[in-house]
Amino acid sequence: MTSDAHPAFRRPAGFTSVREALAAGEAVVLPNPAPLTHVVTATRPRAVNQAKGRDADQPVALWAHHSDTLDTLDRLWDLTPKDRLLARLLLGDAHLTVLLPLRPGAGGPAWLAPAQKDGWVLLFGARWQPLRSLLNEHPVLYVSSANRTGHQPAATTEEALAMFPTTVPVLQTPASTDTTATVRTTARQATTTVRLRPDSRIELHRSGAQDQNYSGADAYLGHLRARYRDTAG
Repeated sequence: MTSDAHPAFRRPAGFTSVREALAAGEAVVLPNPAPLTHVVTATRPRAVNQAKGRDADQPVALWAHHSDTLDTLDRLWDLTPKDRLLARLLLGDAHLTVLLPLRPGAGGPAWLAPAQKDGWVLLFGARWQPLRSLLNEHPVLYVSSANRTGHQPAATTEEALAMFPTTVPVLQTPASTDTTATVRTTARQATTTVRLRPDSRIELHRSGAQDQNYSGADAYLGHLRARYRDTAG
């Protein structure tokens, strides 16, 4: 017998329904371009965690999609000016999830706390063009991989619809313009997470979509340094 919370079939939500849910503080599931999986996001961190079926107070990532949010955080990072620029490139250009150090005693706005732990802040960087008008309505959003506890992140709209209860709208994936061979042959995964240290070292914290086609951490980090050679040490 199928649970009412997870019906055998339901339709994805449109932009209007998703916009209304976000405005009400509810969690929604949004798509990303290949090779990234879907994410669950909300203006309240508890809503993200509850949608995932995990402890409501668990730390979540902050979505680094809005210039005002980034400008505020830029003053709090324990990084050189050169590395602050690198951090923005890793987020906005490479679409990585990035752990960044906070200056000791820097404080910060209350909305930073859910993404902060042990002097580090976790930021999610993907900003897909079809979603930007929706995201820009909320300078502060919390985000996590679109999976319920014990499951892999949803790679398709259909997987997300089957995984999440009906109380969590799942946005229909916009028509994609990704046509390269790399996109077609790369498996979807959650974003790669890197750590940028105060001494300018970049470390691979968690493997994911962006580094999956490299031979190892050193190869991928070498690629990042080469791509951003004007900023990376």
